[in-house]
Amino acid sequence: MEKFIDKNDLKSWKWWSSWLMIIVGCIILSFGFVLFMYPYKITPGGIWGMSVVLHEIFPSIQQGWFGYMMDIPLLLIGFAVFGPIFGIKTVFASLFTPLVMLAIPHWVYPDVAVQTAETLLWGRLDLSDDLMLASIFGAVAIGLGVGLIVRAQATSGGTDIIAMLLQKFAHIRFSNGLIIADSAVVICSIIVLVGFFGESPTLPLYSLITIFISAQVVDLVVEGRNYDKLLFIVSSHQEEIREFILHDLQRGGTYIKSSGMYTDAEKEMIFLVVNRREIVAVKKRLKAIDPTMFVVVVDANETLGEGFKDFAEIDKLQ
Repeated sequence: MEKFIDKNDLKSWKWWSSWLMIIVGCIILSFGFVLFMYPYKITPGGIWGMSVVLHEIFPSIQQGWFGYMMDIPLLLIGFAVFGPIFGIKTVFASLFTPLVMLAIPHWVYPDVAVQTAETLLWGRLDLSDDLMLASIFGAVAIGLGVGLIVRAQATSGGTDIIAMLLQKFAHIRFSNGLIIADSAVVICSIIVLVGFFGESPTLPLYSLITIFISAQVVDLVVEGRNYDKLLFIVSSHQEEIREFILHDLQRGGTYIKSSGMYTDAEKEMIFLVVNRREIVAVKKRLKAIDPTMFVVVVDANETLGEGFKDFAEIDKLQ
């Protein structure tokens, strides 16, 4: 079994920065819920969204306590599936996040017992008449917080772990796994908040907006924005293009054997990967070399290898 903490890790900035990333992510996530979700009863999925529903049923219990109650079984699964290092970080994030959520109301509400939109920050941040803004800002904060935590090889617990399990065993993209798990929570909120408590039926729609935006932000933080382009080049000026790629771009390319469907003539197609900043200059230079060439430009979902993104370590969570 892996060591819980390697002595060499304590000297590594990467190790310390991952823990700092988790702490910052938990704080941002907590503020997103407390400032933009809870006061307006928006349920953006997850155990924290479920805590909104449960708080309506048991108003005497703060939402943060529900987080503690629902996380334990999922944390045990996380330990069993993803290993001790993942488990330690996730346990920390799962315990630290509700703690921050329990502390924030003491700073932003004059009376902790009365947590409504009208009393939030002494009435200075009341978005009751503009729930779209609350949904968007809350989604960005939640997505940024979750993304930072996942990027540090952990989760905030709850449906994050479900999304990780879906990614590992069903090969579903993490953000899509979050949408699936969180949508189930939204369905519960519709049944409870709208069906039993008579809340506005538009609230679930804001919840869906929040889920979608936060998933996109998680994707952006975890995987980054891809700036690579794939070029498939067919030209009779092979040597000039080769010189341009090797010496001007200082990149490598690949020859792909091909043949024309109409002429049945054998030819070589050049396969090239460049980043988005280079694509305009590359197309201009290719046009100057051979205005009659045939070029297909495709977006690269991910480019791994020398000169691009490094391959992930085997024991790292993706």
